[in-house]
Amino acid sequence: MKAGSGAAPRPAPAEVRLFNTLGRRLEPIEPIEPGSLSLYTCGPTVYNHAHIGNLRTFLFEDLLKRSLRLLGYRVLHVMNLTDVDDKTIRGARERGVSLDEFTAPYIESFFADLDRLGVDPADVYPRATRHIPEMIEMIGRLIERGVAYVADGSVWFRIAADEDYGKLSGIRLEEVRQGARVAQDEYEKEDVRDFVLWKGAKEGEPAWDSPWGPGRPGWHIECSAMSARYLGETFDIHCGGVDNLFPHHENEIAQSESASGRPFVRIWLHAEHLIVDGQKMSKSLGNQFTLGELLERGLSPRAIRFALIAVHYRQKLNFTFDGVRAGAAALRRVDEMRFRLAHAAAPAAPSETLTPRLETFRRDFAAALADDLNISAALAALFELVRDLNVEIEAGRIGGEDREVIEAALREADSVLGVLFVDEAGREAGGGTDDAEIEAILARRVEARRRRDFAESDRLRDELAARGIVLEDTPRGTRWKRRSD
Repeated sequence: MKAGSGAAPRPAPAEVRLFNTLGRRLEPIEPIEPGSLSLYTCGPTVYNHAHIGNLRTFLFEDLLKRSLRLLGYRVLHVMNLTDVDDKTIRGARERGVSLDEFTAPYIESFFADLDRLGVDPADVYPRATRHIPEMIEMIGRLIERGVAYVADGSVWFRIAADEDYGKLSGIRLEEVRQGARVAQDEYEKEDVRDFVLWKGAKEGEPAWDSPWGPGRPGWHIECSAMSARYLGETFDIHCGGVDNLFPHHENEIAQSESASGRPFVRIWLHAEHLIVDGQKMSKSLGNQFTLGELLERGLSPRAIRFALIAVHYRQKLNFTFDGVRAGAAALRRVDEMRFRLAHAAAPAAPSETLTPRLETFRRDFAAALADDLNISAALAALFELVRDLNVEIEAGRIGGEDREVIEAALREADSVLGVLFVDEAGREAGGGTDDAEIEAILARRVEARRRRDFAESDRLRDELAARGIVLEDTPRGTRWKRRSD
């Protein structure tokens, strides 16, 4: 599923504001390098297939990157793959395979999901197991600076040595219990203890040589070392889900700033949780869906992407099947307008209002995104435009000759949304079905309507829609059009 993301960038607005978790306030972007932004996003831990809660975060980050590009910025995007941690090691051991053998299918599944949902690839996908030397080097610096120590065959970060610890999450440093340590990669909220940087080798676990003996890195040091490798010791934007805020992102700040003596990240952005039918997602409730499971239930990649980006990233997203279908219906309004426009006769005189109306849409759409990714306002601008264009088509004031300029404006918006110029299967709209096959399906649909079998009629319409074919029922019969025409 590839959307038109190659639109020429516009000059950056006077102010693009994002809600910085560090400080809990809206802040204007002030890039380290004018016109460019460095972006690091926490990628998957590849011990299982991604679920829709994970995908919500990845799609928010895709929306962010696409928006920043539309607003005039060059973006260098790095997303890590966590392929060594407690979960991946446990999974590999249980299956009796190497770490690489265990993680390989989940890495492949992750990239397949991103492709089906039209996510623009990151510039770099560093894997933790390929960057052990960078982690060892950073841990060495922390020991030299007196904020890390060796004990029990492992290396630990001394939280009490960092006076700023807790500035992102609000955890209180005075709650630290001197000498208490936590070795697992993830631990309970409010549990503030020294955390592990390097874990001493255990029998049956993968290990690498280090100055402190064989072992492997803790989870938190991985992102600090890899972000520094590709983006430098200070960069512009770091993203993740709210579940990453503590301990992972708090620990990243502590070890990165202690190692470099410099600010780590300027702006932190966190996506809220996804819930399903009003309930927390969990395996026990049977509502922890993967993309593959949703596709098996008849939902399309296009509709799923729309559902996962249509709610502001700082709001909880209540995922429902009815909500996805409602979103798909909203997108069909755009399809139908484009279909009607392509078939409408050109007016006798050029429209005097079309150009200013499209410029208003472009301005409103961009301004909404510049205001902390206000996706609701951006979509409102889109559907108001569709409504106005339908009125103009009906009145005979615009027609097929205006299609190119209108679709240019829509493609610019779709460089962010990624849902307007793709079919229900997530491919570029159009093609793949020959005319004879389309006419045969239409004939079956006519027969179903004659029998008043409207369920079958709707199913056949949906089948054609999934192939990029739009139908319009008129008094003179049904007309069809490929969506890319």
